[in-house]
Amino acid sequence: MSTTADHSPAPRRRGRSARRTARTEKVVHRLPPLERGIPYMDLVPHEQLLRIHDASMTMLEEVGIEFRDDEAISMWASTGASIDGYRVRIDRELLMSLISTAPPEYVMKSRTPGMDVALGGSRTVFTPSYGAPFVLDMDNKRRHATLEDFNNFAKIAHMEPSMHMAGGVLCEPMDIPVPHRHLEMTYSLLRHSDKPLMGSVTSKERAEQSLHMMGIVHGHDVVANTTVSTSLANCNSPLVWDQTMLDAVKIYARANQAMLFSPFVLGGASTPASTVGAVAQLSAEALAGVAFMQLVRPGSPSVYGQWTATVAMNSGAPLAGTPEIDHINMLVGQLARFYELPWRCSGGCSSSKLVDAQAGYEAARNMYGVLMAGANFVLSTTGYLESALCQSYAKTMLDGEQMRMMYRLGSGVNMDELDPAMAAVREIEPGDHYLGTQHTLANFESAFFMPELMDGDSYEQWNALGAVDANTRGLNMAAKALGNYEEPKLDDGVLAELTEYKDRMRSETSESLAY
Repeated sequence: MSTTADHSPAPRRRGRSARRTARTEKVVHRLPPLERGIPYMDLVPHEQLLRIHDASMTMLEEVGIEFRDDEAISMWASTGASIDGYRVRIDRELLMSLISTAPPEYVMKSRTPGMDVALGGSRTVFTPSYGAPFVLDMDNKRRHATLEDFNNFAKIAHMEPSMHMAGGVLCEPMDIPVPHRHLEMTYSLLRHSDKPLMGSVTSKERAEQSLHMMGIVHGHDVVANTTVSTSLANCNSPLVWDQTMLDAVKIYARANQAMLFSPFVLGGASTPASTVGAVAQLSAEALAGVAFMQLVRPGSPSVYGQWTATVAMNSGAPLAGTPEIDHINMLVGQLARFYELPWRCSGGCSSSKLVDAQAGYEAARNMYGVLMAGANFVLSTTGYLESALCQSYAKTMLDGEQMRMMYRLGSGVNMDELDPAMAAVREIEPGDHYLGTQHTLANFESAFFMPELMDGDSYEQWNALGAVDANTRGLNMAAKALGNYEEPKLDDGVLAELTEYKDRMRSETSESLAY
């Protein structure tokens, strides 16, 4: 299976098995960012949205937010913000002035010409899941993730047409010491994919090293001024930005690399037990992060947004796929359009431990709400189980196909099809069928989405072919994809330099967590 930006139709074959083979062996095409063709779902009238905005501004003005970093405090003091230790109280006029310098759209450069990724405005990009320490592997067993798993997921993300980025922490390679993981992960993303990536944010040094590795591949001058990555900055809710995240923001902002300002919140635990209250708080936190990045470098690409799970009040467990998460995404989407900022949320999330009905229901409900809300950057669209603790090979493949279907849904309908369809109506007699018309023959492969992993055969056909369930189909497709992977080759000198730098940094860096 290879990926290309051009469409070359496969030769026509006859028979059900031939059509099945053609679908599963066809060349896949890299989808550009989704250009939205459906309306946004605005959840509340504008005057009610302004009430949430006002609540966020009041939090920042009266309660304040902590920036636990001396340099950040000095920067805020220079603006005239009220400072009390690490507590910063930000006037709403100052905040709105700062976020107005963040661009509403930006472009991430690919190392392959013509494959750059633009987001913001009416565009949406889909990206893989982030951060799981466990995998549900090719033998359907749950175990700690390894570097081999990380490399596999990087290859799959590269090949999946709907993934617009290589990703970030595709899984945590637990066989690599923590101080060395970022080197191996960044190396893998840069080597196994030409798509834009996410850099390390877990220390100042790790962010610097990730950025240096990007510079080896793209050119240091390019990376100093051209966005090639979008990395993740999580607020410590409620109302704390810590030094680790702020250090990473400073490193990437000064190089004009994009950042996602995403409070990672548990509704009812780290926010008020209220949908609108949670949105008011997380919006205040995200806006404060965007504003700080603009202090570091005005005009640097900053993405507003959140990751939210609600909490089961009888157990404290995080829940995915609840209706309140859809409401939160719709409200955050409305606010983002009000602030004229690109925004992020998470997509195919599930609390399930298996690739089962719960996983399907929760992921589909989350993603449908995301699509209706109009997110620009959708993180965690493939493979996500156990509330981000486990990454599944089977679900990664199943979700990839679902993202292609979401892409088709979000693209809307093409009204140019109506006149040719009317010509087909005139071509047949009442009571006849359309299967032999020129219109059908010309459009049968593209008129309607034809899933590869969702089985539509009759029971008898399905049973005769082995009665294979969706989880097994996903595993089979993962094995096939990895077997067909073709590495997007780096220049030999660049690859040698990248490998030497990664290995040298590992040799010079202690394995101790004190680093």
